[in-house]
Amino acid sequence: MPKIRRRALLGAVSAVTLSSPALAFPDRTLRIISGFPPGGLNDIIARALAQPLSAELGQAVVVENRGGAGGSVGATAAARSAPDGHALWMGIVDTQAINPFAYRNLQYDPDRDFAPISMVGRFPFALIVGPSRPGIQSFPQLIDAARPDPEGVTYASWGVASTPHLAMERILAQQGVRMLHVPFTGQAPAMQAILAGQVDCFALPAGGAESLTRDGRSRAVAVLAPGEVPLFPGVPTVKSFGAPLESGLWKAIYAPARTPAPVIAQLNAAVRRAMTNAAFIEVVRQQGAVPEPSTPEFLAAFQRDERRAWGDVVRSTNALVE
Repeated sequence: MPKIRRRALLGAVSAVTLSSPALAFPDRTLRIISGFPPGGLNDIIARALAQPLSAELGQAVVVENRGGAGGSVGATAAARSAPDGHALWMGIVDTQAINPFAYRNLQYDPDRDFAPISMVGRFPFALIVGPSRPGIQSFPQLIDAARPDPEGVTYASWGVASTPHLAMERILAQQGVRMLHVPFTGQAPAMQAILAGQVDCFALPAGGAESLTRDGRSRAVAVLAPGEVPLFPGVPTVKSFGAPLESGLWKAIYAPARTPAPVIAQLNAAVRRAMTNAAFIEVVRQQGAVPEPSTPEFLAAFQRDERRAWGDVVRSTNALVE
């Protein structure tokens, strides 16, 4: 065989070998694993993304809820999945930036065990007061109600060292008061507890907060954002009361570590196109946010920054899970 022809053939074989993982992918149903129960924001966004992502990839995309331990159960399951691109992980700030500092025996490492694909979005929080406290109409009134008895006012979260827990602890420390923390297994159970009058207040994603205030029995008294949140026009920021705090959830899509680079590139392109889908954009808008697709490199750097920032918060609040 002439040298030039042989070299060309070897080059062609190498190109096919390098690209074959992407060409063979996907060949079956994909899963988006969510670390929280159905009904919460993670579930809503994962399901909204699944449909346009399925259209982009030409395969069914299903959502698998694996709740428990602040999202750690689902994260561990996702990290241990086959690195072939058919198992995706809907990570959030709790699972990717907070849990490594809060959980002593975490079974996964957010940096080592996941391959970043794309950011999804950042979702602001609103602080609401439920029907158990009909006389509280403002943030100062909520704080004043807590002053006489540190356990007289209760607040919900979806777990010890979760974003709502840490956000409330920072607010209360700045205001010089205490409240009784009541953790639940997810956002949806905590919302049900607010409606039932079992807990008094809850800092939660703005979309869920807005749904709780529609009948007028629950009220938004502050937003944990740098400025006004469109879902709550006229509701003040906690910063305006002296608490320099912005808090919310960011969400992002990952694959298990060691997923081939061509598959990551294909998934990134498909996820980014899926996030231009009008129905998906509307779901995100209803949650007080906009889609924020990104490169894998941006997500990796963003996660590293978030881990540093939230590590300081966990240490300052001593919010540890044994």
